[in-house]
Amino acid sequence: MGLKLLATLAATVALATPAGYVADQQRDDGGFGDPQLTAWATLGLAASGADAATLDRAAAYLARQEPREPTDVALVAMARTVAGDRPDTLLARLRAHRPGKLLNATIWTILALRQAGEPAPPQLVHSLRAAQRSSGGWSWHAAAAPDTNDTAAAIQALRAAGIGGRPIERAVAFLRRHQNRDGGFELTDGRGSDAQSTAWAIQALLAAGRTPGAPAYRYLARLRRPDGSYRYSARYATTPLWVTAQVLPALARKSFPLVVSSR
Repeated sequence: MGLKLLATLAATVALATPAGYVADQQRDDGGFGDPQLTAWATLGLAASGADAATLDRAAAYLARQEPREPTDVALVAMARTVAGDRPDTLLARLRAHRPGKLLNATIWTILALRQAGEPAPPQLVHSLRAAQRSSGGWSWHAAAAPDTNDTAAAIQALRAAGIGGRPIERAVAFLRRHQNRDGGFELTDGRGSDAQSTAWAIQALLAAGRTPGAPAYRYLARLRRPDGSYRYSARYATTPLWVTAQVLPALARKSFPLVVSSR
C-alpha cells in the first residue's frame, strides 16, 4: 500500500465524527433500520445540526410509519417535530394520553408535546411527580425498580414542564449516586458504566442546570471508535448505531426537548 493511500486513509479516520457515522447509516428509504432506531438517529442528528436533506428523508420515512405503543408514538412524534414535520395525528393521540403504570409513556408524552411547542398536560405532570420513588429515581413501569435512564428522562420532562426544586434535586442526587470512578454512569447499581446511561445523565444534569463534569465526558471519549461510533461500554461494542445516536445530544450539550434552529 502506497504512502499516499495510507495518508488518505489516516486522514479519513481522523475526520470521522459521531454524527457522520450515524448519517452514513441512513438507508435508501430514508430510515435507519426501523422506526424506533430512525427516531433516535433523527433526534441525535438534529441535536448535532445535521443537514436538512438528511432530516427531511428521515421525517418522510417516519411519516409513513404507524406506531402503536404509547412510547413509540411519542418518540416518532418528537423526531418528526425536530426534523421540521408536524405530526398532527400523533400529537392528537398524545393529547389524549392518560397516565397509567407505564411511566415512560407519561415521560415521553410530556417531552413530545413540549417539543411540539404544546403545554405539558397538568394531569401527566402531577402523575409523574407522584411516581418518584423515595430514592429520588423513576422506573419505566410502576412495578419496576428505578434506573438512571428513566430518571434522566423524567428530569428532562419535568424541567420542560417548568418543575424545579426538591423533585429535581432528589433526582439529581439519585443520578450522582450512580456515577462510577471511571466517570461513567450505570443503569442500575452494580451494572457498570455504559455510554447511553452516561449520555442520559449528562442531558439530565444539563436540563437541571447542573454541570455534568469533565469525568463523564472523558468516559465517553474513551469509548469512541475510529469510525466515529461509540462502544456500549469498555467490555461491549454492541448496537453501535443506537448507542451513538443516543450519545449525540450529550456531545452537543443539549437536553430534551431539543432547541433546534428553524428550517
